[in-house]
Amino acid sequence: MLILQPVSNDMAMNKFFTTIFALAAVTAVDAATVTLTVTDTRYQTITGFGAACCDGAMCPFGNDTNPVRLLYGAESKIGLNIMRMEISPNFVGDVIVKEWGNYDTPYDWKGSLPSAKIVKQRGGIVFGTPWSPPGEYKTNGTAQGGNAEDQGYQRGKLRTDCYEKFFPWLNMFLKYMKDNGVNVDAVSIQNEPDWWVNYSGCLYEPQEQLNLVKNYAHLLDRETYKGVRLISAEPLGFRQDYSNMLLNDPVAREQIDIIAGHLYGHPPLDDGNMKDAAVLAAKYGKEVWMTEHSVTDNIDRLPNWNEQLTFAKELNECMNAGCTGYIYWYMRAHWAFVGTGEAKYNPGNTKNKLLPRAYVMSHFSKHVTGSTRLKMSGFTIKTDYALQSSAYIKGDSLIVMTINATNNSHDLKLRLPSKVNSGIHLLSTGNETEKLCQESPIAIEEPVNEVMVSFPAYSLNTYIFMIDNGGTAIRELKRADKVDRTTYFDLQGRRLDAPSGLCIEKHADGSSKKVFLNQ
Repeated sequence: MLILQPVSNDMAMNKFFTTIFALAAVTAVDAATVTLTVTDTRYQTITGFGAACCDGAMCPFGNDTNPVRLLYGAESKIGLNIMRMEISPNFVGDVIVKEWGNYDTPYDWKGSLPSAKIVKQRGGIVFGTPWSPPGEYKTNGTAQGGNAEDQGYQRGKLRTDCYEKFFPWLNMFLKYMKDNGVNVDAVSIQNEPDWWVNYSGCLYEPQEQLNLVKNYAHLLDRETYKGVRLISAEPLGFRQDYSNMLLNDPVAREQIDIIAGHLYGHPPLDDGNMKDAAVLAAKYGKEVWMTEHSVTDNIDRLPNWNEQLTFAKELNECMNAGCTGYIYWYMRAHWAFVGTGEAKYNPGNTKNKLLPRAYVMSHFSKHVTGSTRLKMSGFTIKTDYALQSSAYIKGDSLIVMTINATNNSHDLKLRLPSKVNSGIHLLSTGNETEKLCQESPIAIEEPVNEVMVSFPAYSLNTYIFMIDNGGTAIRELKRADKVDRTTYFDLQGRRLDAPSGLCIEKHADGSSKKVFLNQ
């Protein structure tokens, strides 16, 4: 609301009219058609999206596999494919570290096994992060970080005489998981090496991490645990001094596969931490993973729709910063993906039911996973801008993601690098189920490079177009109500038992095509 105040002089009057004209100009721009241009310039390929296997700090699910069953795999509504778990410091081989309890408690390595098995069965990636190595390896003699009076305010670090034990300890974790049916895909050096804590933690300076990796990472048993990758330490604010020191050293660079970090206090674009770290990582062919963050984990209520759009913007900004993997914090929390059942957050927080934030994530996890980001222009690429976009190519699909965090609807003109002959629009406009992931066809009568679509107020949008490739192209995304001796696969080639949405239909004669299925 604009409140008119009395004016006492010509200067005040001029200022008032200047404000009015400025508001009118903004309104005129908001009402106009918005144009986005997508080019064929290609950036990073997206490995995927996920969350940590916990619903409390370092508290895995044990035998409760409901969260991962709801969230992971092509058959799920959300389509996550990366799971983070803690490599707890509880024991070294067969030796129990008494301060952390019994081997059979959920906090030990056993606690994430059931969930990890489900994720692997569904084609996902599982990686482990130490919050601390065993206390006997550390300067303060405990897995705790040391930042408390009862911990003596001793800064817990890995003792230099135990550097040679660190990677063999990770090998013990890999062996335990493999012996119990899970081939772990990657292990990290350390959770938040730059954050002195009073819970499980371990501090490293960038030079100390370099010394550890350069001189001892060859002890990670990549021969026995084939395919296992090494992730850098994961700084609190994605500090590039940690990753750049590794990448600038040719010996350490050969050992590190993934550069990682968190976003606490440091958004992905404006302060440059993630974006700058991704530049050097891309130069040397390394992936960039955001391995922990949540934008509303301290609220005493369910997130509203504006907060869900803030989450969507963070996902989008990470992609534009060069991220190849985004891993959220807790899977199950009232501000996360799966409900907890806690009465004070109800209604809407039913235990083991999908929450709106999961459907927001699905715009990216279901469709951007496996794609390559494309260069585009039209919106300013900065943190928390109200209008945002990104674009991707995956096979013969062009994907455009847009976010409108204003109360103005627009017509959106998309200029595409290839002709397209069909498309669908996935739209989310609110927390209510009926407003999440609404699917509708985009009418295209003949192959075109330019398409006009709707861009509603307060919305998250995914537009998926089929590139026209002549005689082999799919002329339209059709509705299929019956399955008649056909099989269905997702866009990554994984067979679907309950196909829905955009997928590949394969017939008995060997022919295949893309279809859009409504269950």
